Amino acid sequence: MEKTRALDSLSALSHEVRLDVFRLLIQAGPDGMSAGQIADALNIRANTLSNNLGILAQTGLVRSVREGRSIRYFAGMEAMRSLLGFLMQDCCGGQAEICEPVLNQIACNC
Repeated sequence: MEKTRALDSLSALSHEVRLDVFRLLIQAGPDGMSAGQIADALNIRANTLSNNLGILAQTGLVRSVREGRSIRYFAGMEAMRSLLGFLMQDCCGGQAEICEPVLNQIACNC
């Protein structure tokens, strides 16, 4: 991951609503959640949620799948793993194997 992409991801997560949405989608796991479920769970208006989901999607932190007339959202775990890898790439004096268990711990098929 390049620095610009990392900054975009961190910027997307630096907003209270977007951070709440991302954490909620992590909790939802591989089942994800529909936009309506997210809005209800976080008590957010649909237009506000839509805008914030769009920002998260631009960074890959959220992905979506259309299901008929609705859209189901999922946490973009690959983007999060890339971000964490970027942040930790020089950890422990360049001994990446020390930090690898942390990255592997968040690995899931979400």
